[in-house]
Amino acid sequence: MNDQGRIPGRTEWEAAVLDGGPAHGVRMRVTDRPAVVQVTYPCELEGPAGGAQAEAVYVYRRDPRVRGEPLRYGIDRASP
Repeated sequence: MNDQGRIPGRTEWEAAVLDGGPAHGVRMRVTDRPAVVQVTYPCELEGPAGGAQAEAVYVYRRDPRVRGEPLRYGIDRASP
């Protein structure tokens, strides 16, 4: 076992929910409690794109005060 009481090589999933922004209320499962979750949405392009794609990117940060499930990730208003 490691210092977090987990068995190495074994994946443990936790429920998480996004709070605010365009993905408000989305529920997911995460491993290792990532500090940041990135959500992308495809953008519609006008004119010749030559195969290029564009996506809107939103960053959600984990609320460190939440210790149990579901973990909460709030929209980072400073994200592009």
